[in-house]
Amino acid sequence: MKHVLTLLAVAGVFAVSNQALAYDGQNCKEPGNCWEAKPGYPAKIEGSKYDPKHDPVELNKQEQAIKAMDERNAKRIANAKSSGNFVFDVK
Repeated sequence: MKHVLTLLAVAGVFAVSNQALAYDGQNCKEPGNCWEAKPGYPAKIEGSKYDPKHDPVELNKQEQAIKAMDERNAKRIANAKSSGNFVFDVK
């Protein structure tokens, strides 16, 4: 029984490895760079239906949040240095 299971396992490994080796690399720009866009995907995204058209205000939200966080942290550190006691909610 062990021999049968071993033979089945070896046959399975051969089947999987042969499928992996079957790819011949055609349409590769260079070795290892074989990505291709799906048919119908535009070469230039801007102005196409795939363009996300991000709003500059939305893109700026994270930057504004980080600046506000840095200001709050600076107030906390200044308060901790002056009082010797760290307080999280400093106004």
